[in-house]
Amino acid sequence: MECVALAPLTAARPFQLVYEQATGTTPRCEEVHGHHPGDLRYEEEYAASVGAAYRRTKVFGLDELNRDETEWDLDTAYLSLEAQPPDERAGQRPPAVPQRVDALLSARPRVLLRGDAGAGKTTLIWWLAAHAAAGTLPDRLAALNGLVPFVVPLRTLRARGGPFPGPEPDKLPTAARLVVDDPPEGWAGRVLRSGRALLLVDGLDEVPQDDREDAHDWLSRLLARYPDIRCVATVRPLAVEPDWLRSQEFEELRLLPMRNEDIRSFVGAWHRAARLDGDDHEHLTELEQDLTHRFTQNSALRDLARTPLLCAVICALHRRSQGFLPETRWKLYRSALDMLLGNRDKRRKIDAPEGITMDVEEQLQLLQRIAVWLVRGGQSEFSRAQALRQLARALAGMERVRAQGTPEEILTHLLNRSGLLQERTEDAYQFAHRTFQDFLAAKELVEDDHLNELLGHASDEQWQDVILLAAGHCGRRELPTLVGGLLDAGLARTRGSLARTQLHVLAALCEQHATWLDEAVRERVRRHTADLFPPRRFEDVPVLARLETTALGLLPAPGSLPEETDAPVRVALLINTVGGAEAVPYAREWVLAYPSTGPDFARSWSQYPTEPYAREVLARIDPRSTLLTVSTAGQLAALHHAPALVSVELFGALTDEDLRSFPRGASPEFLYIMSNPVLTDLSFTKVCGDRLTGLSISECPRIATLEPLAALPALHFLRLDTEKLTSRALEPLGSLSSLRSLTLTSMSAGHLSDIPVSGLVTHLMIRPTRPFAVTGLEAWKSLTSLALHNAFPTTGLSEALRTGTGITDLDLSASALHELLTGEPLPHVTQLSFDSLHGSELDAVVRTFPSLTSLGIRLGPNPPHPLNLAPLRALPGCRVTVDGAHSEIVGDEGIDITL
Repeated sequence: MECVALAPLTAARPFQLVYEQATGTTPRCEEVHGHHPGDLRYEEEYAASVGAAYRRTKVFGLDELNRDETEWDLDTAYLSLEAQPPDERAGQRPPAVPQRVDALLSARPRVLLRGDAGAGKTTLIWWLAAHAAAGTLPDRLAALNGLVPFVVPLRTLRARGGPFPGPEPDKLPTAARLVVDDPPEGWAGRVLRSGRALLLVDGLDEVPQDDREDAHDWLSRLLARYPDIRCVATVRPLAVEPDWLRSQEFEELRLLPMRNEDIRSFVGAWHRAARLDGDDHEHLTELEQDLTHRFTQNSALRDLARTPLLCAVICALHRRSQGFLPETRWKLYRSALDMLLGNRDKRRKIDAPEGITMDVEEQLQLLQRIAVWLVRGGQSEFSRAQALRQLARALAGMERVRAQGTPEEILTHLLNRSGLLQERTEDAYQFAHRTFQDFLAAKELVEDDHLNELLGHASDEQWQDVILLAAGHCGRRELPTLVGGLLDAGLARTRGSLARTQLHVLAALCEQHATWLDEAVRERVRRHTADLFPPRRFEDVPVLARLETTALGLLPAPGSLPEETDAPVRVALLINTVGGAEAVPYAREWVLAYPSTGPDFARSWSQYPTEPYAREVLARIDPRSTLLTVSTAGQLAALHHAPALVSVELFGALTDEDLRSFPRGASPEFLYIMSNPVLTDLSFTKVCGDRLTGLSISECPRIATLEPLAALPALHFLRLDTEKLTSRALEPLGSLSSLRSLTLTSMSAGHLSDIPVSGLVTHLMIRPTRPFAVTGLEAWKSLTSLALHNAFPTTGLSEALRTGTGITDLDLSASALHELLTGEPLPHVTQLSFDSLHGSELDAVVRTFPSLTSLGIRLGPNPPHPLNLAPLRALPGCRVTVDGAHSEIVGDEGIDITL
């Protein structure tokens, strides 16, 4: 019998790669504590229950179409929106390009996802839960398939008085109140210990502010006890401070507003679902075409539809009103409520099935009592008993309604007929969306003269939407009090503080809602809002961007800020965050005044109308300092406005047909082709001719031949992801006579001799995915630099380097270096970089490489002891660079070191 230690095997990258290639999943090592035959059977039942709970979602407005079934299959309803990591501060640049959120989640084990109301946070949680349980997530999220999802809806826990702020491990399976039997004793703990858990925490913003630190502690303790848990938590944008969960290794993402093409996709999907009823197909198709056209022509309407919720509301109102649509967000919600509550049953020829009839205002009065109670309690779900208590208080002043039924009968009527309340689980109810709850609570607070209560909560992000909606309910007497109170609350905060910025922006947004407002109050708002510009910190930018186009008119004059500071970059980021057609002139003038902001504007093309932005802004950016990302066919067609480009990145699913229209006048010097699952043909690159000197191709699995690269006579630098390329497909590399630098990643060939020799290449980097033999190195006669990053065993390297090659520069993985340290010295090598787990190799490094003038050490995570550089004193004049983990360094006296 032979025993093998399992943990080191599953932790080894070579084993992981082979396992992933064979199974499509990541190997996990699960501790076994006894024999639990019931676990597998229960997990199948649990997965089915998760699917039943989360595979369908209600879509606003579909029940208006006389459909018996008002729910939508989540596969149809789910729209993969874009997200972005937070804007970097301290002068660092924001990320290169927004990506679809599922792609971003794949590389991030723990994510705090920020998003506005209706942005799709909960829908994403449901989609992850349902598909992870069924093992049907797409390839990018394959590592989550088969994990056991534990959904923790904090609103539900709060409503039913359960363990709060979060359940203990053994209670996780019951947190979402799934329809499933009790689990075997200890099952949840076993799943958590094994690393097979996917924790989905929905609604951290729905935890009252005073309890959020308790929620933080609960989540921190859970993750510290079970460190292999993958986790996604959702929150409103400003509910918790930046980096709130960084110490728990969470990365933050922000859901972005829907792009124009996302809006078109959503409109199409909504109308397809509407047509499933089988009636009036032709009319619904006409409505879809009309609304799509109106979105194309009306930028104000598009801006109202940037979240899935509001887009669905617009679709429903457009169908109901035969084309008439409100002009503001407040009017949009009011119209939606009127649509849901006003004569709804009469239109559907349903005559008071519960024997109760109420007009719109009567229903609103009842519902707003429940809504304000929820807001005051910091929750969004309620039980039947809780609702009955609020209705009883409201009915005391509503004689006509009270005469028609008891509070129980009135509640049943509202649940069945209003379309505004939903039963989430047994005895757990909620409004169709949190925004409607906030709208009705705001109405109640204004009508009941509770402006001081609103102002008392002005610093609480959970109340700020309520305050903003309250402005729409205010009359001529109330609005000055609300706006002035917000200004006063801001002035009580430190000048220049984020808290003052948030409160004064909220005041300005309320002022914008006013049909009538005293000019003195408006002037006071303008004065204090102008004092917020330019943004003092990067954290101010998303707050100021809420002012949208108003913010643009408050920007300083181009050229008025010192270029050597971060101030011009912060303004550029604000212009880009507002985006849209109105921001194009500001972007143009800013990039002309501050050329160093060119990369920021190049990265933000997707925030603007494609053609005008390319013509007015991109054409004026210094191409030498800019990487321009192209992700749509429209952007590709507009490239001719930005000639003499140096670097272009083609990102995403641009088709062969799209790329055949690559403009000849936009030929770059460096071209990066990334994450394209549909590209098969590289022939389009020939339009770059002798201008293209560098090409990088990664994550393009359908490319089968490199023959078109022979038409690039000036190609000096080539980087290829070769995972899907056969040895035969690589043969054209040998004919690239101008090639000087070649990088091959995900290399499946087992021998260096399998790679066609390109005789003039001086730099070669290889990242194999299997054991690799360095055979035939002598054929690479011009080679002076070799990088071998291999997690697998390497053979033949020592012999190859000691047989008269001209290589002077090595960059090696730990395994490749190990082979060299046991052989004879290599005095011709003068530059060395290597991966090190602990730095204990330095004695052997000095002995093997006595002529080093440059040494780079890349430390692994958690070095077990200080890094002792004393052996390097035997290399006088050698420059030493140490990267990686924070390790204590000793013995560095007299050594030229850079950290």
